[in-house]
Amino acid sequence: MNAFERLAEQKILAAIANGEFDNLPGHGRPLNWEDDSAIPASLRLSFKILKNANLLPEEMQIKKDLVALQEQLAGASAAESQRLRRQIRELETRFHLLMERHRRSLNNPASRHE
Repeated sequence: MNAFERLAEQKILAAIANGEFDNLPGHGRPLNWEDDSAIPASLRLSFKILKNANLLPEEMQIKKDLVALQEQLAGASAAESQRLRRQIRELETRFHLLMERHRRSLNNPASRHE
């Protein structure tokens, strides 16, 4: 976590402790999972197709796989633990590379059309 992320996390935790999020609109009501307004318009159709096909975007599947591996690691033998740690490192590396590619794509609009 970089310094900016740590600072943001500290401010969020302080706001929670001060009750600044207690009376927000929608507080206590379920989230609207169908709201796709935060998804860039160019990705909405793709995400809807993936959702309807019961598939996750690659980065979300990697996160799901990481959680499963972490759970396996908790009860693994020493030999198994080494193999699981290697798989976790590989998935984390793949995830970070994928996220970096997304960041570059967002910062360079011309690369989206290549």
